[in-house]
Amino acid sequence: MELVTKNRSKMRNLKFMFGALFALVFSVSVIGQVHGSKTEMIKVSGNCESCKSRIEKAAKVEGVSKADWNEKTKMMTLVYNPSKVKSDAVQKKIADAGHDTPKFKADVKVYKTLPGCCKYR
Repeated sequence: MELVTKNRSKMRNLKFMFGALFALVFSVSVIGQVHGSKTEMIKVSGNCESCKSRIEKAAKVEGVSKADWNEKTKMMTLVYNPSKVKSDAVQKKIADAGHDTPKFKADVKVYKTLPGCCKYR
């Protein structure tokens, strides 16, 4: 009986140690992602809530943790990991969706397909 109790105690200790190790590895990973991020403010042409949705969806590529476009200021707060994605690549995706950025202009054909309320030119 004493042997079974000792084995159970060892198993509990082992489970606790693995749990603690997992928590440590996870927290180090999250901290690394936060410290490796870069924040930029990018002007993006648009007018309304539909634009906001389209712009933010286009910007949400791998490596982007936040893309928040403000309808009044026409500025997007972009938080991303520069080792995974470049700002230019995100701006290109936004232009491909029909919205101008400082570095890329939307293709005329794509722009023409936007709803009337979204046309800013």
